[in-house]
Amino acid sequence: MKAAIFVVEDDLDISRLVRHHLEGAGFPVRLYSTGNMVLTDAERQRPVLFLLDIMVPGKDGLELCRQIRQSVALASIPVIFLTAKSSESDRVLGLELGADDYIPKPFSPRELVARVKAVLRRFERPLSPGPFAVDEIQIDPSAMTLSIRGEHVPTTATEFRLLDYFVRHTGRVFTRDQLLDAVWRDTSYVTPRSVDVYVRRIREKIEPDPENPRYLKTVRGAGYRFEVPR
Repeated sequence: MKAAIFVVEDDLDISRLVRHHLEGAGFPVRLYSTGNMVLTDAERQRPVLFLLDIMVPGKDGLELCRQIRQSVALASIPVIFLTAKSSESDRVLGLELGADDYIPKPFSPRELVARVKAVLRRFERPLSPGPFAVDEIQIDPSAMTLSIRGEHVPTTATEFRLLDYFVRHTGRVFTRDQLLDAVWRDTSYVTPRSVDVYVRRIREKIEPDPENPRYLKTVRGAGYRFEVPR
């Protein structure tokens, strides 16, 4: 049985519209008008993706996303926010909490389906063979798992792909646009600012001191470089 997309949206008309177009694209859908039972159901039957409105009764979308990213069982499942809160600061907050995309209302149903497919494609593209280790960082691309000093660290698919790309090109400097092309590819839906957010999230997971990174360095005026300390 194909895994469903869990849609958390309290506006009945919008939730029906979303379900109609996602099911038309071949995705099973489960609708929730509040966030209260979403995680319990997800742990019983893992969804393929969460589509979350931020402002819903009970447990809101931001709190849901935070708890998803803290759950070992659910952390790798992609999250897209679908919300009327569309400022740059709201988008950055969503990405910092671990969202893979952020779709403002009102939205085009065709764009919604395209962006869902774009996020899911990040799981489908083959990664480098391995597992392999760099200093204290262990990466297993086939399982999409990250360990630091032997301890498992949950990551999203986007975080993992970006880190994997950096590690496979140790020593090279990449601009934000180059990273968007290599990791996201569907660059019409993301901005260079998104790269900064994901770099910050990766540093929080791999660096002993994220404010003074050992591995993932900023190259002023150019971009980012992954290096191995000597």
